Order: sequence, then C-alpha cells, then structure tokens
Amino acid sequence: MNEPILIWGAGAIGGTLGAYWARAGIPVLMVDIVAEHVEACRTRGLNITGPVEAFRQVVPAVTPEELTGRYSRIVLAVKAGATEAALVALAPHLAADGFVLSAQNGLNELAIAKAVGEKRTMGCFVNFGADWLGPGEILYGNRGAVVVGEIDGTVSERAAGMHRLLQLFDPDSILTDNIFGYLWGKLAYGAMLFGTALTNDSMSANFADPERLPVWLALGREVAAVAAKRGIACLGFGAFDPTVFAPGQPEGPQVETIRWLAHYTSQTAKTHSGIWRDLAVRKRKTEVDPQIGIIATLGREVGVPTPALEMLVALIHDIEEGRRPMAFETLKVLIDRCKSASTTA
Repeated sequence: MNEPILIWGAGAIGGTLGAYWARAGIPVLMVDIVAEHVEACRTRGLNITGPVEAFRQVVPAVTPEELTGRYSRIVLAVKAGATEAALVALAPHLAADGFVLSAQNGLNELAIAKAVGEKRTMGCFVNFGADWLGPGEILYGNRGAVVVGEIDGTVSERAAGMHRLLQLFDPDSILTDNIFGYLWGKLAYGAMLFGTALTNDSMSANFADPERLPVWLALGREVAAVAAKRGIACLGFGAFDPTVFAPGQPEGPQVETIRWLAHYTSQTAKTHSGIWRDLAVRKRKTEVDPQIGIIATLGREVGVPTPALEMLVALIHDIEEGRRPMAFETLKVLIDRCKSASTTA
C-alpha cells in the first residue's frame, strides 16, 4: 500500500513514530498546527535526540489547512484534550473504509468511536518516553511498551498490519485482543504521573519518598477499583503490574511496585513527565480532565468513589489557574487527603 499513513499531531508521540517510519521507507504524511514545526520537519528534518538513538529525518508534513485527500490509516497523536477538535478537522480526510488509531494517553478510543464509529476506531497503547522540545526537535528519552489492537477484542488483518508497522519502530511491539486492559492498566501509572507533576521534583524522587507513598497507593487502588467494577481485566506493561492494586490485594506488592517505579524512572533521560512539562515549561493546560477526570466520571457511573483522583484533578486545575504553586505544599494537600481516607477506611 503506497498511500501514506496520515499522522495527525507531530509532537512527542506522533513525531517519533513518523521519523522512524519515514526512515524505514514507509510513506508518511504528518499534520500539525504548529507551522514552524511543520516547516522544520519537511525541510531540514525532524531531529530525534536522546539515549535510545539520535538521527535527523526529513518527513513530509503539512498544516491542517494545507491537507488534501482522504486516507485509510490515520494515527491520531494529539493531546487528549485536543481529541474532539482534531476529529472534527480530520473527519473529511478519513476514507469510508479507513480507521483512526489512537496513539495517545487515556481512553480516547471512546471519543473516537463516538465520532467516527466503532468499526473505524483502533486502539493503541504507547508508553515510550518522548518530549517535544521545539520546532523540529524531539527527545526520545526511553523505550517503552507499544501495543495495538481492535477495540472489539478481535484480531483483524488491519490490526496485524499496524502491528507490523509498529515493529519497525519497536521490535517488541505487541498485537493484543484486550487493548482496553492495557489502557486501563496504564491509567493507574498515568494518575501517579499527574501526582508527581504537583511538585518540581523528578518522577523518581517522588516515587522514592516514603512520605508520598500513600498518594501512589490511593491512586493505583482507585483506578483498579473502577476498572474492576466495569469488568476490565487490566494488563501490565514492562515490569509494571497494575493488578497488584486490585480490590482486596495485599499492600506489600503494591509498595514493591512503587519502589520499582522509583528505579525505572531514574533510568531515563526524561526525568519529569510530559504533564510537568506542560505546567512548568510550556505554561499550558494539561490533559487532566480527559485522562484522569474521566476515571472519576466512570467511577460514579458504577458507584465507586474516587476521592484521591478527584482531589488530584482539582489540584492540577489550581496550578493551571495560578491558585497554587508547583511545590511540595500542594502535593501535601493530597497526601493528607489520602492519609485521612486510609485512616477512616
């Protein structure tokens, strides 16, 4: 198939995938709203730096206004909060028999399926570490799990085709019949990353501090409780096993998992999360509502309380609006809330 893969959003995730595919000779066309980034990618090339690999690759790229044609394979790689707007813009460019693959964080497959239909939606789990540093510049900080699968649990030829393409980026990529299991499994980790962004400390420093442990345990348990109530069989990635946080599980393995996270996040060139970068560097709103707020909403639907998650969302909003600083004192509010909840429980 010589038709290009259309990558909508050429930032950390989309840009990294696009650079690898283009280098492998796969026809790619990237779409991004940042004109300077688009110009850099298609002229001097997209510069991938970091400890995994460093190379520069020219990748065809356009702004949404410049895009023409219809495409069978669209990889959506925008921030979760931009999903609905991106879907409106890309819909005219999606072929009747095509699909949209969500290479994002969160449960964006639900929004995509609502917009273009379940049969034109494919799920993808990405956990590699990357940061968009500026026009034509992306830091690829560490490898991580990459998983693809149909949202209805079948194993289709088109999903197998995307799996083969993803193997060109990461040979260990996985084809699954339970993509939502991976997505929910990562939500536990993702919620913790939002917690680390309440301070300017590194991810590793946050996970290694015993005083902060009640927060990571509470967030993991709340996500796992909502998933269990909704009938989702969570799956782990790498050495991270979200099932240890499932209702009724002992605390020991949970503490060990946080200890592993402290070590894992100390081994990457990406010392802080993309959430922290949004707040501290790019001074923009995060994906907290579509990524974390949605868990609380889905929890309410099945009667599962999520006080830690709701407090976390509120604190992130406080930082976004300038009401609180990125500091330990802000995280301390959540620590006290989690300690209180565990005491009353």
